[in-house]
Amino acid sequence: MENKTYGVVLVGCGHIGRSHIEEIYYRDGVRIVGVVDTLEENARLFAKKYGAESWNTDYRPYLSREDVDIVIVATYADSHLPILRDCIAAGKHVLCEKPMTECNEVDAEEFYRLAKNASSKVLIAHILRHNDTYKLAREMIREGKIGEVRLIRMVQNHHVMNPDRYARLLQDCPPFVDCGVHYIDVVRWFTGLEVTSIGGLGSRVGELAAPGEFDHGILTMRLENGASVYYEAGWTESLAAENLKEFIGDKGRIRIVLKEFRKEDQEEGDLIQYYDAVNKVYHTINSPSVYKNMWAQLQCLIDMIEGRSEGSPTLDDAYQAFRIALLGWEALRQGTVLPVD
Repeated sequence: MENKTYGVVLVGCGHIGRSHIEEIYYRDGVRIVGVVDTLEENARLFAKKYGAESWNTDYRPYLSREDVDIVIVATYADSHLPILRDCIAAGKHVLCEKPMTECNEVDAEEFYRLAKNASSKVLIAHILRHNDTYKLAREMIREGKIGEVRLIRMVQNHHVMNPDRYARLLQDCPPFVDCGVHYIDVVRWFTGLEVTSIGGLGSRVGELAAPGEFDHGILTMRLENGASVYYEAGWTESLAAENLKEFIGDKGRIRIVLKEFRKEDQEEGDLIQYYDAVNKVYHTINSPSVYKNMWAQLQCLIDMIEGRSEGSPTLDDAYQAFRIALLGWEALRQGTVLPVD
């Protein structure tokens, strides 16, 4: 098959939109037809900086263009569903940032049904699926390096330095949902096990969230083999930035340390610490990896379009991770533990 050049439009010229376009604008096989942002200044700047052929404050004129194949949706979560509706109606393929929608189960289900039944391809941006360090750690776990998984410990706290951005994010989802969909997906992807129940504790540490809502939470999960999982996430000006990803089995443990959290040898990339409990041996594995490999993610969507892949994650897996995260949010609001069907 002759290599095709795909016309791409980026919708959303903010923090995550920058991550997308920085990794793809110079690649072969990609043509940045346009960039879109409701703020004219942002769209104009992105077009100039990344060589886009045009810019606009409205994405809809691009949907009628035959030279547009893919729309990257990098906007706030509450706009994902209406943009998806328009893209699917126009027959455009979509790479949409997580979470699928704001914290609304009805909207999430509509998003899933629309994407599932569309003739065009839709990929949800679970970027860790395309991270070489996470893929290696998953391979080790699936090979039985740590035996049966018994405990997973994960922390993803942000020390907020740009409160306006996080206050806007909190209007759509608390951090343990917005970021939590990644790590709930990681749990299922790494282990092949389903989550059977979810609960936890929610906190209001700062003043960025709406009254009565959480800006920090700890989700506790039980897996079908009886293993325990906890995931902590918070966005406040008081919290310290923390990152812990540890997978513990009856024969050992694996911990992922991102290069920026290494005390030394950062030039070697990420660090995978593997302890073989059977032989009482510690192993250090360096993993040069791009944390947000947006190019690999876009290539995954292109593979879907060209019939070589069902996507990573599949729509089913992305939707299930979001459903579980929403259920966790409800469990925290109720102060209870809820079963996952």
